[in-house]
Amino acid sequence: MTSDPVDPYIFTSDSLPSDPHFMPPLTNGLLGWRVFDPVMHMGGVYNGEGGTCHRGNIPCPLAFQMKMAEVGRHMYKLDMHSGVFSHSVVTPRFEATQVLYAHRQKTNLLVMEVLLKRSETSTEPITIQLEGSFKPQSDDIVFQNAPDYKGGRHIFGQTVSPEVPGGICPSVHLIWTPITSTLTLPPDQSKSSWVFLVAAAGSDESVRLCYETGLGLIDTGDLRPSHLRSWAELWKGSSIEVEGAESLNRALIGCMFYLLSSFSSLGEEANAPLEFGGVSPGGLSNGSEEEDYHGHVFWDQDTWMYPSVALFYPRLARAVLEYRAGTIDGARANAQKMGYKGLKFAWESAVTGRDVCPEDIYAEQELHINGDVVLAFQQYLYLTQDLEMFREARGSEVVWGVADYWVSRVTWDPTEQQYHIKGVIPPDEYYFTVDNSVFTNAIAQRSLQFAVELSGLLGHTPPPSWQDVADKIKIPFDPELKYHPEFDGYTQGSGVKQADVVLLGYPLAMSMTPEVRRNDLEAYEAVTDPLGPAMTWGMFALGWLELGDAERAQKLLQKCFKNIQKPFQVWSESADGSGCVNFLTGMGGFLQAVLFGYTGFRVKKQHLAFAPLLPQEVDALSVKGVSYLGSKMDWLIKSVEVSVSVRESGSQEPCALQVVLNTGTTIPLIPGQSVTFPRQPGQIRKVNSGSYCWPV
Repeated sequence: MTSDPVDPYIFTSDSLPSDPHFMPPLTNGLLGWRVFDPVMHMGGVYNGEGGTCHRGNIPCPLAFQMKMAEVGRHMYKLDMHSGVFSHSVVTPRFEATQVLYAHRQKTNLLVMEVLLKRSETSTEPITIQLEGSFKPQSDDIVFQNAPDYKGGRHIFGQTVSPEVPGGICPSVHLIWTPITSTLTLPPDQSKSSWVFLVAAAGSDESVRLCYETGLGLIDTGDLRPSHLRSWAELWKGSSIEVEGAESLNRALIGCMFYLLSSFSSLGEEANAPLEFGGVSPGGLSNGSEEEDYHGHVFWDQDTWMYPSVALFYPRLARAVLEYRAGTIDGARANAQKMGYKGLKFAWESAVTGRDVCPEDIYAEQELHINGDVVLAFQQYLYLTQDLEMFREARGSEVVWGVADYWVSRVTWDPTEQQYHIKGVIPPDEYYFTVDNSVFTNAIAQRSLQFAVELSGLLGHTPPPSWQDVADKIKIPFDPELKYHPEFDGYTQGSGVKQADVVLLGYPLAMSMTPEVRRNDLEAYEAVTDPLGPAMTWGMFALGWLELGDAERAQKLLQKCFKNIQKPFQVWSESADGSGCVNFLTGMGGFLQAVLFGYTGFRVKKQHLAFAPLLPQEVDALSVKGVSYLGSKMDWLIKSVEVSVSVRESGSQEPCALQVVLNTGTTIPLIPGQSVTFPRQPGQIRKVNSGSYCWPV
């Protein structure tokens, strides 16, 4: 098992993982497929009602592997530059290569290419076998045959049952190039290639158009080149790399690759007729019945995956917000079902926004999801000043609806003279039906404060109750031990599942002294389950970086490497390889530990704060494509200095920005020019701080 010694974006091996779950997933925001698996998925296609809802299994016509009689040298390669997986075999007579990818620009297409190339001495026909497990049927979708279309087989059908009673059963249409059991290179040819397409869409018209588009790209020779250009555009807009720590660098690249793969193309030409369906913990390639959380969308999307994407790509961030806004009706129904006002976003969401969690207690008690959703909206506004998202795209409905929910959900305690939230499950799911989860109450407080702030921006008069509850909600704190108990009645030293109280410092940025922050970290680090979810240690690492202890942070970050399964950097939820696979939640937490930890980036109302700090093993950190108020910035952080440059923009005029160091030094950021200053905390601010200049 090897990896490319020069290019950290290329992962190679002479064998496949023994556990097929750790085969590399190929996804593009609409289609998801684990290499060689007989099943694929499409965003927004679920089967099953309520708690039985899961991603609908769609048969994958590309589930074929090359086989041959001759002994050869096998090499499997995942190229993260381009999102291409390949299997090559070199024998004395020939070289055979199979290439697979989920098209980055034309997101309705999966592609397989096979190339046969003979050696100079060979003059006989060369034949390879394609052995497959594809069967055009599914337990989740009732398929029937349609007439062939332009040489492609065509089946279509609907899921067996809707997500909610009386709801719509999604339709799936597949057209694919038939794959023969053998491919032969004639004696008079030195090489030959074959291309096999799969087009998937929600209607007959769409799937025909997508298949035709693919055929047209084959004819012009632009099928793979157009895919490569889209990936190149994506990497140009975002990258995070370190010098001096090879394994860390590869881990960061792998996390970015799989996270970006979960979103649709940036280009205007992407032809995805279905709306973005959110990001589940295991991504689009996983989520079958009883596997990988059924492909449902949790707080994982908003809290763990979203922040890193939002820092680079406002358009992709907005897609997450639009997904949540699209589930407002379901969120309102969830609240009403429990007897409350406003919106209660689903703990486990699919398409409608009704809660599809198989166990009612989580749907009823994991209330912090509401605050997690609103925090994502708040971060987006601070990064972009895109008020249109709130005026016209229902963002304000989300924020204000959640505020109404919190006001209806709290109870007044006359003894403590505080508002309580009773009967909840905190992020630490080892505890049920507790009162005043500190994280839940703190994020509710922040939601309410943002609802009031947004009202001022949009000329809306907020109910006085929003501010009243925000001011008087209980935030549990032990003044003797100077730390935050996880909830009322928590005993210090009791075991916890995952990051919970430590999230008060980041991402909630709750005001506390360094002593209290340290006490929280030490108290919970000692009792956190070592086999808990992968994102946890990244948050502890980030906390120690805040306190200036980079080496302790790095030791904790190293724990995450146990969750990375070789050779293709596929994460498991737990360190022993169990749990959800391609665990994007863990990748998101790991990325944030570096992207917000090493840099000290904090998204504030009036500025982007930074406080760089690198551990000894890292010589430099390069973060390219940071997006703030319409500008793209590239950062290079070293042990003693920091360089920042703003990219030159096109026709759009973003805000003029400046660096304001904590020492008082101000440095203008001029597009196309780099500035360098000693490593120290500071802020990126608008030159004209009083205006909303981009976009409006």
